[in-house]
Amino acid sequence: MSNPFNVVGINPCCVPSKSRADELAISQRMSVERRIVRTGSVDGMVKLDGGPFLMGTEDREGFPADGEGPVRETHLDPFYVDATPVTNAQFAEFVRATGFVTESERFGWSFVFQGHLEPERYKKLVEDTVLAVPWWCKVPLAKWDRPEGPDSSIAARMEMPVTQVSWNDAAEYAAWAGKRLPTEAEWEFAARGGLEQQTYPWGSELTPEGKHLCNIWQGEFPLSDLGDDGYTAPSPVRAFPANGYGLYSVVGNAWEWCGDWFEPFWHLNSTRKNPVGPPQGTNKSMRGGSYLCHKSYCNRYRVAARTKNTPDSATTNITFRCVRDV
Repeated sequence: MSNPFNVVGINPCCVPSKSRADELAISQRMSVERRIVRTGSVDGMVKLDGGPFLMGTEDREGFPADGEGPVRETHLDPFYVDATPVTNAQFAEFVRATGFVTESERFGWSFVFQGHLEPERYKKLVEDTVLAVPWWCKVPLAKWDRPEGPDSSIAARMEMPVTQVSWNDAAEYAAWAGKRLPTEAEWEFAARGGLEQQTYPWGSELTPEGKHLCNIWQGEFPLSDLGDDGYTAPSPVRAFPANGYGLYSVVGNAWEWCGDWFEPFWHLNSTRKNPVGPPQGTNKSMRGGSYLCHKSYCNRYRVAARTKNTPDSATTNITFRCVRDV
């Protein structure tokens, strides 16, 4: 869908439009018919009351082309949300119980960040790199329990977020657990932790009193991560304080898949009551940023920030958490 406005972030004159009315009707129907899941255990989940909140941002640090704005009042029904992203331990339980094989395993390779490959391993393992972002390397046999390739392991990382999982993998886990992936609106409501229009889950300052509250990049990206926050790779899911709702690791650390298809401007004409993404697309939405985010390159560890990826993609910095309806 193309941007229906000439200038991103500028509202049109108040002129009715048949296409806008049609999109609103589709959105309202999708909201009413959205998938409701109430069978999963609520252990390790937090119940949120829902209600109204101000979604999106018009902050100058944002990316208007991503559809971060305008700020709009959005209403949600109550729901449960995982207190943390799904961990390696939890995903291992799923695999043991079901024999599930991830897409990376079926493909026989996945993407690994170059900074996690020492020179000798790089020469041995890397088959190719992504042209536009050469720090992403194609590594054979990289998968959820061998995230940097066949000679890596998660044995000492069971409380870290599972990575190398595609959207399709995450959806399968959620269905097995009797849950689902969150809508973008649910994710943002939860990530804000009850704060209104703040940049981060804890407020508007990235490092209040010099304290790091999330796992992101410090240094010159992609050459040198100083690790001033204590980490240069995924951290344990409870390594930093929870937000006001008791949720951990909602920004930084690893991107989180959402259930919605990604489209920058769908929300301009969509319902404000339990909104879901467009009915179809080529990319799924991701939220929260990761340990690779830096203000100079990807300032998307803000609660209103958005990005996307194809539903079969997996990397060392994408994970997910689940929700369940009340």
